[in-house]
Amino acid sequence: MSEVLKAAIENGNTSLGIEFGSTRIKAVLIEASGEVLATGGYDWENQLVDGIWTYDLKTVQEGLQASYLQMATDVKEKYGIELTKIGSIGISAMMHGYIPFNDQDELLVPFRTWRNTMTEPASAVLSKLFNFHIPQRWSVAHLYQAILNQESHVKDVDFFTTLAGYVHWQLTGEKVLGIGDASGMFPIDSKICDYDETMVSDFNSLAKESGYSWKVEELMPKVLVAGEDAGKLTEAGAKLLDPTGRLAAGIPLCPPEGDAGTGMAATNAVAVRTGNVSAGTSVFAMVVLEKALSRAYEEIDLVTTPSGEAVAMVHCNNGTSDLNAWVNLFKEFAESFGIEVDMNKLFGNLYNKALEGDDDLGGLLAYNYFSGEHITEFEAGRPLFVKKPDSKFNLANFMKTHLFTSLGALKTGMDILLKNEGVKLEVMMGHGGFFKTPVVGQRIMAGAINTPVALMETAGEGGAWGIAILASYLINKEAGESLADYLGEKVFAGEKGDILAPETRDVKAFDGFLERYTEGLAIERAAVDSLR
Repeated sequence: MSEVLKAAIENGNTSLGIEFGSTRIKAVLIEASGEVLATGGYDWENQLVDGIWTYDLKTVQEGLQASYLQMATDVKEKYGIELTKIGSIGISAMMHGYIPFNDQDELLVPFRTWRNTMTEPASAVLSKLFNFHIPQRWSVAHLYQAILNQESHVKDVDFFTTLAGYVHWQLTGEKVLGIGDASGMFPIDSKICDYDETMVSDFNSLAKESGYSWKVEELMPKVLVAGEDAGKLTEAGAKLLDPTGRLAAGIPLCPPEGDAGTGMAATNAVAVRTGNVSAGTSVFAMVVLEKALSRAYEEIDLVTTPSGEAVAMVHCNNGTSDLNAWVNLFKEFAESFGIEVDMNKLFGNLYNKALEGDDDLGGLLAYNYFSGEHITEFEAGRPLFVKKPDSKFNLANFMKTHLFTSLGALKTGMDILLKNEGVKLEVMMGHGGFFKTPVVGQRIMAGAINTPVALMETAGEGGAWGIAILASYLINKEAGESLADYLGEKVFAGEKGDILAPETRDVKAFDGFLERYTEGLAIERAAVDSLR
């Protein structure tokens, strides 16, 4: 055990990040350089109640306390110290959704999460009104859908926020939100680092037509950028976080952020011409923009970094789920012969086999659509594998096809940015299960987006580490030091990651695949329409 680390904990030279993910709440305590000191966690699941995907706010409290307690216990076991002081705290969570309260701070309807897809009419109206793509999961879409539905609670809304904003409010009493998370509530003007004034005015006029006189900007949290004061842990907040009473109040908190922003921080992808891509059961890429896009695209969401720079997001519902199902089939086959299967070795062997595949994939085609995919305009999905009688059907081409199709929807969106809009991207930071096997996923991703892909060990620490870093930035930054400089010089100093440049052969192969992928969407459409 390092005495230096023990002293950092005793002196409160630490930062705590807690992130509420879709299936796990994770707490990470770090020291100033970003080294992880202790962790804790709590597993939870969303619930479908009366047709609405939700989490009970009592469970939010339970998970907050349980993850903190496990982290504090980890501190005690590792360092023999009772945790009583922390330098700074940050809260992060899944973005979007809708949590409305009245002027008595009473919850008006159960938390409606990002997963709900019942706001299509509102999304369509607002996207047209703003000339700006408003996805169904955004908070303002939920509010306007409630207006369209003539829900009685709307007249009583005094405040609505995201999950991170709610937890932060409970800990500090402050109704604020980090700009990255706020950009998933309502469109942001990066020039003023606040809600877009023209769109705010347009929305207020629309709401007034339905009989509501409130101003939407007064119902949403105040927007803050990384490094700004977001309040301090109150006595009530300290009791909420640590019911044992050991933790002292008065700890500063950084602006609460969404999981997209913490992912950017965790991968050092907050500067222009950088981006990060998370590839697993779902896939999304985020690219920091130098200038605004020429027009709105339904395939592209516009959000911001934690410091307010405009970010283009390509979000795909489907990633490796179908690929994983095929790998499990191979596992079942092997076990039928009495062969004990090491899943890491099986994935590794099959992924590496894909590199032996032909450039045209032997004429094979697959779609990984377990669910709908908005980028290609599918409301539902049917996983498919298709070949012609003369296709070159072997294991290498089969695996390469499924790895390629895992990125098919992503490439469709990325091509809009890189080819149609001419967005410049120097490096993409990769993280997620797609990259677990060395080289393979990284090489295929680089070929798909024709951009060098870097992998960093720190990316594996996840969003809880990312929000802990943002909390550390709050108290450790120098005067005038930007978040990009802080990350580059203090947290990731000298760490370039394992960078792999795209190979011309792979770029051409993926471009050819996308042509067949796009043409073959009619096959997927027929499957969705025919297989009930």
